[in-house]
Amino acid sequence: MYCRNCGKEIENKEAVICVGCGTKVGLGKNFCHSCGSQIQPNSEVCLNCGSSTKQSAPAVGGKSKILAGILGIFLGAFGVHNFYLGYTQRAVIQLVATILGFVLSCIGIGVLVVLGIEIWGLVEGIMILCGKIDTDGQGNPLAD
Repeated sequence: MYCRNCGKEIENKEAVICVGCGTKVGLGKNFCHSCGSQIQPNSEVCLNCGSSTKQSAPAVGGKSKILAGILGIFLGAFGVHNFYLGYTQRAVIQLVATILGFVLSCIGIGVLVVLGIEIWGLVEGIMILCGKIDTDGQGNPLAD
């Protein structure tokens, strides 16, 4: 796979951005994504390899931005919104910290831990709804 913007080979198939130019993978229309040769911006196929140069359609059924934001606002302390979006490591940290906070609430400090994690989830929920977080864990754009 090659960057459509600069033509550099993208070795990591799960990459979100091109390390050569910093453009999101899939954006650009100067180079063929299959062979990396330069193409005319309005061409239908690559003259070098014959593959289609049209951008693939956005993924149908992408993760909902509104649902993720609401999950973050109301269930953010449990990391539900991050599980939904595919940010598993962050979600597990939120969940474990919240459970640990509930356990430690008998000595008082746990309440502060739970409150802090809830504020974290609330802020992430608002950031999702405002568009500051606009991709899921695999780099796919969130649907409106």
